[in-house]
Amino acid sequence: MSDGVEWALHVSSVLAVVPPDQGLTAAKLAEYHGVPGAYLAKHLQALTRAGVFEAVPGRNGGYRLARAANDITVLDVVEAVEGRTRAFQCKEIRQQGPAGGPKSDYKGVCGIAKVMYDAEAAYREKLASVTINDLLGSFLRSATPGAQTRAANWMIKELS
Repeated sequence: MSDGVEWALHVSSVLAVVPPDQGLTAAKLAEYHGVPGAYLAKHLQALTRAGVFEAVPGRNGGYRLARAANDITVLDVVEAVEGRTRAFQCKEIRQQGPAGGPKSDYKGVCGIAKVMYDAEAAYREKLASVTINDLLGSFLRSATPGAQTRAANWMIKELS
């Protein structure tokens, strides 16, 4: 998984507290997270194409969540950045080499592919069960008052 997934999830959590009539620019979001702006911008565009974020023009423009934080899952963000292609691609190597044979010699899905597909399904199910709002709540429960104050002060300054 790319760094872009982590960045996109952090950005999503920040955007969860942006008022609906405002946005934060790609440059400000990159500054807040200390990440390269051009690379982050690429992911912000992918999130916008996927309907997770929306780009807003104008003085208070930038990016904001396209839906309520309770309606956006971690899986939505991961798929926007990484795509929906399966992580494991079975090449049916059991049919190759000196012990291989025709497809008709093998019943059903390869056991290795099945366990990998099942694991990925469980992983995706877990990601689909956590929302951006849940991540924001986790930050609020785990961050010190000092960290929360710094985040709030930055947000107030940037949205003023």
